[in-house]
Parts: sequence; structure tokens; C-alpha cells
Amino acid sequence: MRIISRIAASALIVLALAAALSACGGGNNDSTAPEESMTPSQQLVIKASNWQFDQPEYTIPKDTPVEIKLVNEQGAHGLLIEGANVKLHGGKWSKVVKLAAGTYEIKCATVCGTGHLTMTSKLIVQ
Repeated sequence: MRIISRIAASALIVLALAAALSACGGGNNDSTAPEESMTPSQQLVIKASNWQFDQPEYTIPKDTPVEIKLVNEQGAHGLLIEGANVKLHGGKWSKVVKLAAGTYEIKCATVCGTGHLTMTSKLIVQ
């Protein structure tokens, strides 16, 4: 009887872990299709130099696959688009996304020096 209780308890733990892991996979605001299967219809190039992006705001169409590419022109920078599941740094410099309409904040994702905290821009999806 004790062995059956342990087996039942182990099975419940495994089921609880499986449920928790499947729930953790959500929260992606990108498209309904995986990034690998989307072919971008356009490319957005964001250029970064010391403590600024090349434009105060960028605009892309909603619900359209767009390749977002970061180019470091001066210094070492990354790219984080809050609420859009986009983070480019450490050797990954582009990502294909399909975003819902809205305004997203762009930040530098790599600590780049004294102006790092003010290195921001906007992405407008319409």
C-alpha cells in the first residue's frame, strides 16, 4: 500500500511539473507562426552609436513579418523591444517578428557606458 501511495505521489508531481512547464512557454507577443517559418516582407535596420539610436522612432506595419536588424556603428550595443519579445545581442543581430498594433519602447540591451540608461527610441506598429 505504501508503494502505491509513493507511485501516486510521484505521478502527481510529474503531472504538476508538466503543467507548470507548459504554462511557462507562453507570453510571446510575436506572430502566430514561429520565427523560422516567417518570410519577412521588409527589413527594419536600427543603427546604434554611442548612447543613441539613429532615429527617435521607427514605424512598421502591423501583422506583417518584418526582419528587425541591429547594426552597431559605434560602441557595443544591444536591442530590447519591450513587450515584443525582441532582444538582440551577443551575436544575434536580427529577428523576424509580426507584431500587433501599438507603441513599443526600444532600449539598449547591452550596458554601453554613461549614456546607456537614456539610450531609448520608439517602435510604432500601425
